[in-house]
Amino acid sequence: MTYRVCFVCTGNICRSPMAEHVFRRHVEEAGLGELVEVDSAGTGGWHEGDGADSRTVSVLEENGYTSAHTARQFRASWFPALDLVIALDEGHLRELRELARTPEEAARIRLLRSYDPAAGDGLDVPDPYYGGREGFEECLEMVEAASEGLLAAVRLELEERTP
Repeated sequence: MTYRVCFVCTGNICRSPMAEHVFRRHVEEAGLGELVEVDSAGTGGWHEGDGADSRTVSVLEENGYTSAHTARQFRASWFPALDLVIALDEGHLRELRELARTPEEAARIRLLRSYDPAAGDGLDVPDPYYGGREGFEECLEMVEAASEGLLAAVRLELEERTP
């Protein structure tokens, strides 16, 4: 049975596609590509159908990641098919919890940086959209730092599912 992870930011053109591509590579390098499905979405639909921001694409590609992407808006109806919904900041976390229709759905929502033991109290991945390239590079660093912990958590979930 496939384990499904969806990363969620505001417009699905900066942070969440970056997290999707970084985590997908971690999953594939761990040999879990057949067991874990990774995608992303936004809390809003302003960019639906668009590709990722050019700065996101540039930072991903320069660091050896794939970057193909089409933005879409998160739908509450997706919750039953998802095992984990990863919010990129507290605002997304609140919006997703409001969309959750049951306590079980709400329990599947987590902040990405909660998987980074070095993150401390600052668990938001700042929105780089209105800044320069350095914000996208910082976003990548934060996503990479949390991906190992997230991968470890997903591995545990997969092991618990195996009889």
